[in-house]
Amino acid sequence: MAPTNEDVTSAPSKPTGREGADLSPEIQAELDAAMADLGVESDRPGAPKPTPRPMGGASPAPIRGPRVVSAGREHRSGKVVSVGPTDIFIEFGPKLIGLVERTQYVEAELPKVGDEIEVIVTRRDPKDGILICSKPGAVQKAAWEEMEIGQTVEARVTGVNKGGLELELNGGHQAFMPASQVSLDRVEDLSVYIGQKFTCQVQRIDRRGKGNVVLSRRDLLAVERKEKAAKLKQTITEGQVVDGVVRKIMPYGAFVDLGGLDGLLHASDITHERGMLMGEKAIAKHITEGQPIRVQILKVDLENDRISLGLKQLSEDPFQAALSEVVEGAELSGRVVRFAEFGAFVEVAKGVEGLVHISEIEHRRIGHASDVLKQDEIVKVKVLKIDPGTRKISLSVKALKAAPEAPAGGGPSGRGGKGGRDKTPGRTAEEILKETPELRRLREKFGKKGFKGGLG
Repeated sequence: MAPTNEDVTSAPSKPTGREGADLSPEIQAELDAAMADLGVESDRPGAPKPTPRPMGGASPAPIRGPRVVSAGREHRSGKVVSVGPTDIFIEFGPKLIGLVERTQYVEAELPKVGDEIEVIVTRRDPKDGILICSKPGAVQKAAWEEMEIGQTVEARVTGVNKGGLELELNGGHQAFMPASQVSLDRVEDLSVYIGQKFTCQVQRIDRRGKGNVVLSRRDLLAVERKEKAAKLKQTITEGQVVDGVVRKIMPYGAFVDLGGLDGLLHASDITHERGMLMGEKAIAKHITEGQPIRVQILKVDLENDRISLGLKQLSEDPFQAALSEVVEGAELSGRVVRFAEFGAFVEVAKGVEGLVHISEIEHRRIGHASDVLKQDEIVKVKVLKIDPGTRKISLSVKALKAAPEAPAGGGPSGRGGKGGRDKTPGRTAEEILKETPELRRLREKFGKKGFKGGLG
């Protein structure tokens, strides 16, 4: 009688040969690991579980360890296990290694073995099973096929069109950057960027046809500016002299970029000239947008993000410097710089002007200062009065000229008649009352009409 299945199952097994022999722990661990790789589960307690194999052949093991997906990109933290001359190796978990190029880190920020760092998983190498990673924010020379939204890439500006900039990516692929994404401020002439290399982010990818890539650098500039502002707030103090760039001219002054923070340079603190500069055109005579300048910190209010700047405080006041030579009663030489309805302004020292009133130009009456004086003419003047409070200097040209002699028979003014109204000196009463044809016509016209008023 043949044995049944129950007999075979219930029959006790007898150890034969090496089946019943005791194995060393090392050999037993290797055997369990090999069985797990083959998908065979060991009945020994504590043995590793076999890796499930999907239908249709083998596939790479899933990525283990903590992961965060942000802006369509996988961020992962791991432990640095090796720092080589060209690559840095990171361990994310058992048998899961990542690689990032060393050139993406500056030497001062180079991670050390044992450090926990965050990287972005770019792709997986199918040959070695290693994760190819990059430093967050690092510039990547990504191929067109591997490019993703949110990725930081480097591109060169090749041209300008109506809507923005034309750029070229690594490999020669063309890209576009809207004008609003080029800078934090409005740029009037985009052609100044041609030939420059930009670090930018991929905003949009359209792989249809020849493909279309839209880039932006505005967000990267905003992050960079925020980081600089945080550092600047820790060091900025009143009285400090700093370098900046004129960012925007306004009717009341100009905003200056100090490297992350904006300060206001008020119109009254731009120049020592008397009076406040009114309007953008007046301010633009002294500073221009994009101009590098050195300014002094006058006041800091970080709670309200207000910084007051001064430019004239870094130069000597020419008015105060000239007071040693420009004194009341002094006779000086000056240059006529401009005219006004009430006189002419003469520069008596560098940056110091005085007013020659129209009544102080000639002993006779004139209609306008330009009737006697010429632009840029060198004239001799006498200082009549100095007002340091209002920074006004009164000058005279006629004070250094001899007064003309009064003509014979004339009145006090030398013009004959009371008050000098009659310009013909020496006329007798008979000549004045002599009837002329013009006077006769006026009498005939108005003589017969009665007039009210007067003494009659």
